[in-house]
Amino acid sequence: MSTTPPDATPGPDVTAFVAHDPYAALRSPSYRRYVAGWAVAAIGMQVQTLAVGWELYERTNSALMLGYIGLAQVIPVLLFTLVGGHAADLYDRRRLAQLSQVAFALCSLGLAAVSAFHGPVWAIYALLVAAGTARAFNVPARASLLPLIVPPEVFGNLVTWNSGAFQLAAIGGPALGGYLIHLAHAAWPAYVLAAGGGVVFAISLFGVHPRPTPPRQASVSLRAMVAGLSHVRREKTVLAAITLDLFAVLLGGATSLLPVYAKDILHVGPVGLGVLRSAPYVGALLMALTLVHRPPLVRAGPALLWSVAGFGVATIVFGISPWFGVSLLMLALAGAVDNISVVIRQVLVQMRTPDEVRGRVNAVNFVFIECSNELGGFESGVVANYFGPVFSVVSGGVGTILVVITVALLWPEIRRLRRL
Repeated sequence: MSTTPPDATPGPDVTAFVAHDPYAALRSPSYRRYVAGWAVAAIGMQVQTLAVGWELYERTNSALMLGYIGLAQVIPVLLFTLVGGHAADLYDRRRLAQLSQVAFALCSLGLAAVSAFHGPVWAIYALLVAAGTARAFNVPARASLLPLIVPPEVFGNLVTWNSGAFQLAAIGGPALGGYLIHLAHAAWPAYVLAAGGGVVFAISLFGVHPRPTPPRQASVSLRAMVAGLSHVRREKTVLAAITLDLFAVLLGGATSLLPVYAKDILHVGPVGLGVLRSAPYVGALLMALTLVHRPPLVRAGPALLWSVAGFGVATIVFGISPWFGVSLLMLALAGAVDNISVVIRQVLVQMRTPDEVRGRVNAVNFVFIECSNELGGFESGVVANYFGPVFSVVSGGVGTILVVITVALLWPEIRRLRRL
């Protein structure tokens, strides 16, 4: 737990503007190997996400079935992520990340088989549950491994580069997925590509050499498992940041309804769907490049609140737009401002958490993220099923702005947060 109150953080240091090295994290060979493999895996993840949404909507023509994608992926997160976080604090984090990447690749191959042989729809959801279980162990292990790759003073730079690498992969991934589906008139090649990406990342982790940590006591108990929750409850700025993300994206996420917009509202087909999915990541990548070349934020709390509010506004405009160009612009803007909140939240979580509970705190953070993304997809699908996709997206954007106001009032610490 941090002992320095947020409002007592010193102001900007003039030397930071002189000594700032935008490529500090990339000077680490371990991080270069990590981020190269992870970018390949991220491309595969994005390709698979697009393929699952397109295939299910093609086969069922139901927005509610798109919502069930999020539900299938969030159930194992709720059930197993705290276990995965505890495992990351007890065992070799690199090895745990490798094994779970291989498990994810096997699930992708299963999806390819179901798609190629026109298997039942329920099998797709079953494999998504299995992939979600692998991610419940993978994400806490990866996230708690990262601070051990570079010195602490470089970690903020690493987070920004990591985010930028993901955005770059996510720009190409959906476009590549849409093009593969267009060429093959089937989704199974996209799943095969995702499996290959998982294997590449698992292999690249052999070249990652984290700093040694003190031996951990291998005890498993419910109390030890929920230690991450206790730390988050005590660290108010972390609690406020991840709560903001949870409810803002839960209400404001329009991504799960993009197949509906591509097919029925904007009439742009699978290639257009790939472009729509890429747009938020284009904006996020541009923002990441901006952030990495400037010194750390000096008013991180207000920046976090305004960025999430901007996300809500962009979501509202996207929801009511019937024009493809305007829709692309709003998705890019939403991705840009969302990336500000992602960087701030990740640095807060990692730097204000002791290493001995870092896996469990990252597990809690992952539960919040997945609940916001996947349950948000389920919520969007249900609302769209009864009230239409436009109402679902616009009402979610309004809800996001209301969440920002609520969090700012409940946790004044976040308004006073300055340098991370």
